Amino acid sequence: MKKIIVFLIVVAIVLYGAYEALMYYDNNFIYGRMRETPAVRPHEEPIFNMEAGIVPVSAGEAIYRATPGKDLTSPLNTTEPSVIARGKAVYLIYCAQCHGYNYDGNGTVGQSFHPLPTDLRGPEVQNKPEGNLFKTVSYGEPDKRQPALQTTVTIDDRWHVIAFIKSLGLR
Repeated sequence: MKKIIVFLIVVAIVLYGAYEALMYYDNNFIYGRMRETPAVRPHEEPIFNMEAGIVPVSAGEAIYRATPGKDLTSPLNTTEPSVIARGKAVYLIYCAQCHGYNYDGNGTVGQSFHPLPTDLRGPEVQNKPEGNLFKTVSYGEPDKRQPALQTTVTIDDRWHVIAFIKSLGLR
């Protein structure tokens, strides 16, 4: 029994000595182990100082989200033909699949929804302030299938779509 205990003590001392030797090698020799390999060093770059004015503090998505819809107004000239044309182009890419090419909610994808997507020429949409429409397009609508498009469509393009929808008028 004493031989086993002495053997275990000797093994423990040898293991501890090997651990200390390895730590001494890692900390004191220029050719260390993993942290000194080329697989790690090339990917390390110094942190640069950010220029002033890069992070917006007076505009951007956070301001639009925080502002009530009735207080938002389009920064575009919504009656200009080029703005409406751009809005139609964006509508055909992102909206027509659900709202349809006749703007009535009977698009190819929208036909499978219950309830159907909103008729964009109906009074529910046409009488809504443009800021409320912007928030609906941007952040979706609770309990409806309108997806939030804030990460898909740029702010300017969302305003273009709103200008196009408002140009449709009542059915």
